[in-house]
Amino acid sequence: MNETPNFIYLNQLSDGDDDIKNKLILVLKEEFVTELNEYKASMIIKDLLSASEKVHKLRHKIGFFGMEKAYELSNEHEQNLKNNSDILKTKFDKILNIIYKFITIQ
Repeated sequence: MNETPNFIYLNQLSDGDDDIKNKLILVLKEEFVTELNEYKASMIIKDLLSASEKVHKLRHKIGFFGMEKAYELSNEHEQNLKNNSDILKTKFDKILNIIYKFITIQ
């Protein structure tokens, strides 16, 4: 998966208003980091149902970063976790790391 996170969708949402865009980015960053940590904690203790709930929330953040293929993979990962399978964990974790690096340099 060779997608790169971006703020194209947030630019559209903010309609060129930098204050609104910056507020959206700040909220998105805070929520992403919180949900990422919650997801990791659930995976450590192998609570896959709880992890699926965190993936559901993270999936929406992934959509805000314009990563359509990653969004689809996160949906699959969520469903797999609900079915007690973490087969997509490595791929999903790579996506999360890419986004985390992206938001920490912004």
